[in-house]
This record gives sequence, structure tokens and C-alpha cells, in this order.
Amino acid sequence: MIGRTLTLALAIFGGFVASQAPEFAQQYRQRLGGAVDELGRAVAAFDQDASRAGLDREQALGVMTRDDQPIVRLRGESATTDIERYGRLRTQLDAFEHSGALGRIEAVLTAPDPTLVSATLDAYEPAVPTTPAGLVIAAGGFVLAYAVGGGLRMMPRLFRRRRRSDAFR
Repeated sequence: MIGRTLTLALAIFGGFVASQAPEFAQQYRQRLGGAVDELGRAVAAFDQDASRAGLDREQALGVMTRDDQPIVRLRGESATTDIERYGRLRTQLDAFEHSGALGRIEAVLTAPDPTLVSATLDAYEPAVPTTPAGLVIAAGGFVLAYAVGGGLRMMPRLFRRRRRSDAFR
């Protein structure tokens, strides 16, 4: 009886934890959009500065990374890092915009940005799943946790020594 109650409690907890995935993806998506907007602004400003200097982006980065001044080289490396990150985040945001709710969770899991994940976790606020995707994920978490709990409950029985019957002694 206690084992079944614990398994049910574990299943409910598993369902609750799993149900938070769509909400986490939504909060991550909001941060992702903000990061893409800000990095896009910085990349556009860099491209504009390069153009005013008569260079394209690659030429400007090349000039900066070969410059004798350490500050210019460091800014070139920073600009390269920002441009690459902008490309990755823009691709992920496009995946979010062209996916359903489950696809958004996959987009976070397949290519998470560590900075955005950390910031999302720091400010994360749980939510009750009211979307179909949230309810499906919650049910999946419940079933998975229930199966794991049931399996754990069976473990002692598997390793218990069986007594021999007196008829076979």
C-alpha cells in the first residue's frame, strides 16, 4: 500500500515537472527573441561601420584581428563571437517560429544557448499547463514516472532470496 502511494506521488511529481517544459520553452523563447534583437542591432551597427570604412563584414573583421593594437584585435574577436552567436540564435528563433509546441521544446533541447538557459532558469516562474501540449507532456511525465516508480517498487522482489519448500529438502 505504501509502495503504491509513493509510486503515485512520484508519478504526480513527474507529471508536474514534465508539464513545465512548454512554459520553460516559452520563457526561453522570450529571452531568445530579446537576445536576437539586441545582437541584430549590434551586428547591423558593425556592418554599417564597416561599410562607411569601405569594407564588408569579413574584411573589417580581418583588419581588426590583424591590427597591432590589442584593443582593436580584442574588439574584432568580440565582434566575431557576437556575429556567430547571432547566427545561431537567429536559426533557433526561426525554428521556434516554425514549430508547434513540442517542436519548441525540441528546439531548446537540441541547441540551447547556455547564457539564455541560465538566465531563464534564474527568473523561471512555474505555470499550470493549460495548453494541449502542456497537458500531453504532463501526462507523459506522469506515465514515465509511474513506470519508473513501479519498477523501483519491484526491485526488492527481484533480489529477494526464495525459500525452498520442505518437500524438496
